[in-house]
Amino acid sequence: MTHSGHIGIIDSLLDTDAYKLHMQQAIYHQYPNIEAVAEFHCRSQEDLRPYGAQIQEHINRLGGLSFTTEEIAYLSTLSFFQSDFLEYLKSFKLKSEQVQVDTSGDQLAIKIKGKWIDIILWEVPLLAIICEVRSAQCYPEATPEQAIEQLKLKLADFYRKAEGTDLSEFSLVDFGSRRRFSKEVHHHVVGYLKDNMPEFKGTSNYHLAQTRQLTPVGTQAHEWFQAHQQLSGELADSQQLALNRWLQEYPDTLGIALTDCINMDAFLRDFDLRLSERFIGLRHDSGDPIAWGEKAIAHYESLGIDPKTKLLVFSDSLTLDKALTIYKHFAHRINTSFGIGTQLTCDLPDVKTLNVVIKLTECEGRPVAKISDEPGKSICRDEGYLSQLRQAFNLVS
Repeated sequence: MTHSGHIGIIDSLLDTDAYKLHMQQAIYHQYPNIEAVAEFHCRSQEDLRPYGAQIQEHINRLGGLSFTTEEIAYLSTLSFFQSDFLEYLKSFKLKSEQVQVDTSGDQLAIKIKGKWIDIILWEVPLLAIICEVRSAQCYPEATPEQAIEQLKLKLADFYRKAEGTDLSEFSLVDFGSRRRFSKEVHHHVVGYLKDNMPEFKGTSNYHLAQTRQLTPVGTQAHEWFQAHQQLSGELADSQQLALNRWLQEYPDTLGIALTDCINMDAFLRDFDLRLSERFIGLRHDSGDPIAWGEKAIAHYESLGIDPKTKLLVFSDSLTLDKALTIYKHFAHRINTSFGIGTQLTCDLPDVKTLNVVIKLTECEGRPVAKISDEPGKSICRDEGYLSQLRQAFNLVS
């Protein structure tokens, strides 16, 4: 199972996050011809240009992958996939010519252009490739066993701090595909959690869900809301359109809404009684988690909805420690679940984690943006568009 630069880091199209396929199905049914652009962005101060050629090699190799008969059969056992979409996936392939890798500037630049439905599945495998190529170069001596040793220490610490706390409602999910140290480390970590942590409830990775008999977890990402900024007549209506279109595709499942494409306050203004009743909960991905959760509870109560019937999913740079603190704070008031990524799948001694993202930057030839509840997470090159967005959602800049 070891992977060097010459073996495919990604050898299955299912080695991606569940929300990618969930969004792709919605795009297949609702927006099959929409054009989009996504761009890579490195938030860490680290020059990734030296890995450009190797990354390109892996990108070319990804173009040869398709979903296997077994993988399609597995997806068909899940209630949310429809047969027409699964039929489409049978012949789906990533087109490597849609990805441009550029090392001529002062940082690695990658741009993905094409139909949204075609390019949506690039993000997760591409980030995993970038992280693994860099890991192999910078930390050639690191082993999956070291990751497991770290994990054992963290779990011991977690259970020590949780002493006297009822953990029966604690739910941990692996969100570690995109920024994992390597595929091998990811597989080891998930295997260990499955065997040794009763509170471990699932993974966002479809390949691991299939091969390890785990529950796949995920709904939609920022790009769903961002694209709708150019798919709605009025910018101010874009969040509600995105939420309603999601319900159209998934009326009875996958009902967790991401709240921070603009920010929590702007989201809650749009999250009216009908939407609040229909969606089973919300996902936190930026800003103070406690303050955010309190806003969610107050929102539900103001609409006469019992928060105990709703779920809050926390997924912003979490550690087991942070998750436990949040869990204790909201215990018996609202249901919680915790998606932990980098801190599980890229935690090895002396390894510096890489903070990399791929975000939608254009839809139908026009800019889209994410503002978020955390200044550093905003992404948009078009200042004029950003101020338009702030205006539409009554944000003071």
